[in-house]
Amino acid sequence: MGVENNSIEQNTNGATYEHVEALLEAARYGDIEDVISLVSVVFHLILSIQWVEEDLNACNVEKNTPLHWACLNGQIEVVKKLILAGANVSALNSHDMTPMDEAVTQGKIDVIDAINEAATEMELTNVTVS
Repeated sequence: MGVENNSIEQNTNGATYEHVEALLEAARYGDIEDVISLVSVVFHLILSIQWVEEDLNACNVEKNTPLHWACLNGQIEVVKKLILAGANVSALNSHDMTPMDEAVTQGKIDVIDAINEAATEMELTNVTVS
């Protein structure tokens, strides 16, 4: 990866660049309070679940989503919260890698376990995990 440029590739259905940038950075650095706060803001601002999912899956120029950053940096609680909020676990970045792939290449077994745990929790509540 190596690229730290978090310029937003596109504005997702009205989300401000600042909001998306803040979510990417909070996920990247494991700031769980900011992740929860930013996700909550999305839920309160817009009632459309589609918009929320697009915001959670916003990406930078490397096509890293907040979930990619959280996985790359071993942010276990952030990984769980993002998945439970609807983040796409199958999103591919510019290296054709999913968040799980990034965790595997970094040897982050705890992250892999967190992804599996959150995905299982979502499936047990009858929510499809993409």
